Amino acid sequence: MSSAGVEEAGAKAGARSGRTTAGSLGGSLLVSIGLGYVLTVACQRLLPPQEYAVFVTFWGLLMGLGSTLSPLEQELSRQSAVAALDGGRAGRPALRAVAVGAVVAAVFSLALLIPPINDRLFRGDWTLGLIVLVGGVAFAFQFGTRGLLIGQHKVKPFSLLVIAEPAVRALVLGVLFVAVAYNVVTLAIAVAAGSFAWLLFARPARRLIDPQAEGDGWGVTSRRMGMLLVGAALTSAVITGYPALVGLLAPGDDGARVGALFAALVIARLPLTLIGPVQSLVVPFVVRLSTTDEGRNRLQRVLALGVVASLALAALGALVGLWLGPWAVRFVSGPGYDVDGWSVAGLVWSSVVLVPMQLLTAVLVARTQARLVLITWTVVTGTASLFLLFLPGDTVFRAVVALAVAPTLGLAVVVAFVLRKAPGTTPGAAETSS
Repeated sequence: MSSAGVEEAGAKAGARSGRTTAGSLGGSLLVSIGLGYVLTVACQRLLPPQEYAVFVTFWGLLMGLGSTLSPLEQELSRQSAVAALDGGRAGRPALRAVAVGAVVAAVFSLALLIPPINDRLFRGDWTLGLIVLVGGVAFAFQFGTRGLLIGQHKVKPFSLLVIAEPAVRALVLGVLFVAVAYNVVTLAIAVAAGSFAWLLFARPARRLIDPQAEGDGWGVTSRRMGMLLVGAALTSAVITGYPALVGLLAPGDDGARVGALFAALVIARLPLTLIGPVQSLVVPFVVRLSTTDEGRNRLQRVLALGVVASLALAALGALVGLWLGPWAVRFVSGPGYDVDGWSVAGLVWSSVVLVPMQLLTAVLVARTQARLVLITWTVVTGTASLFLLFLPGDTVFRAVVALAVAPTLGLAVVVAFVLRKAPGTTPGAAETSS
């Protein structure tokens, strides 16, 4: 066979491998998302609204902590992939990164045991704080394991781990349901159990680590991870962890209404469950278009049209939520979950607006403008916090208005960052500090 034929065959084999990898990862991610969504709805059905308000606060804290620690997966996948190019394995810096994440999780979780904070979030139930502590520390090892696996292109075990996390939760939840032993604490234990799915893959992950290999020290690793974790924490505060933010800054006595609002929030957030894979596609798309003036102009037009279309869709969604929202919440969650139409309208508006906002921050990531990403999410989280603290009205009113206004302001900020003159002639020329 000629060299050209060999190259063509190799290219086809690489393309098939890439499609297989993408299909495996995409399929496992969709299964994971589906299982997680079913689990949250099942808990709505099992608990009355007042208890669900406490449970979803716990859920938001643990999953928000998981989202905060998710950069561990990116960092360890980077280290593992770089080491693989040299025929080696990730070394001590990978272990240091996981240790930093575990310490951050532990410090955050221990703060939940402080009586005033615990009273606001869990109504004095310190058990839930301990469960967050155990599950949060386990999350650090979970994302570290995932990063090692995907960095060395161990697609099958990585995909299985992605599915195993929600599957373990669903299994424990099913056992509790059959045994009629479910309450807020036992359901919380079922949720935290998923954080230990990494133990099933500890042996293959262990083979991808060389504890003797040197690299970045504690200082460099801590600074890098600190920046990544802060950015992820700001993002999760208004997405996954928003119920906890409400409980901390604007606690209310009407637990049933707040529980119904959080149930509506889970339903309204369905569009956001698929944003992760789309963000992954945005970055290479932006990189390709940003290599020429014509491409950058086309990108600006696409982004501007996308923002306008998203705002129109958000307005339409808000109208549908105003009309059908209360019925949809009762249908999915149960007749005890009673929520106002205007509340659902605000939540739907927020959820739709967050989609283009996250995609536009991915554009900034593609331009290596990490500081602007941090500024954007700081504006969103800060605005939501100020509204929750100082806006007159009850907890439900403040929670809805804060969540509707903050992402809208954040969208305006990130649009201003993205639509201004693109830096350089190539994405690599972008200033990492701007």
